[in-house]
Amino acid sequence: MASITGNTPAEAVFERVLPNALVVKSNELFALARKSSLWTLSFGLACCAIEMIDAHMSHHDLDRFGVVTWPSPRQADVMIVAGTVVKKMGEPIKRLYEQMPDPKWVIAMGSCATNGGPYYRSYSVVMGVDHLIPVDVYVPGCPPRPEALLYGVMELQKKISQDAKKRTLPQPLQRKPTPS
Repeated sequence: MASITGNTPAEAVFERVLPNALVVKSNELFALARKSSLWTLSFGLACCAIEMIDAHMSHHDLDRFGVVTWPSPRQADVMIVAGTVVKKMGEPIKRLYEQMPDPKWVIAMGSCATNGGPYYRSYSVVMGVDHLIPVDVYVPGCPPRPEALLYGVMELQKKISQDAKKRTLPQPLQRKPTPS
């Protein structure tokens, strides 16, 4: 009986010498793990929070991207700021951001979180959360659809991968010759 090989390629020499070996930079391997398991500290302040909650429901299901909501900043690595940031909330947002372990990322969701929205130039509204903490991804809209947040999460995952590829390993210290 003849064996049917079809489109199966021949066994490579590499697989005979080192079976099941994976060659990858450690930064890129860790980035793959990080981007596939984002734990979010969801900070819903206004109407955008409803859309953020909807993105976690079964129709959109952020879980399939590895995104899990987490109520504590000590274990979260992504903060999603959804809604109007008033000046009174500035200090708590900074404190929560500082309590998050490194590496950490921030998604500003909605026009209120990105630039103040319809409350632009109000006496009590911060003109974008980026005046308080660094923002990695902006999700526009008033309020943005859950699909927009999904796209923002995918852009953050791309950013995590690209940042890992750009990182270089520290160079060993070179000894300076001592003058004799």
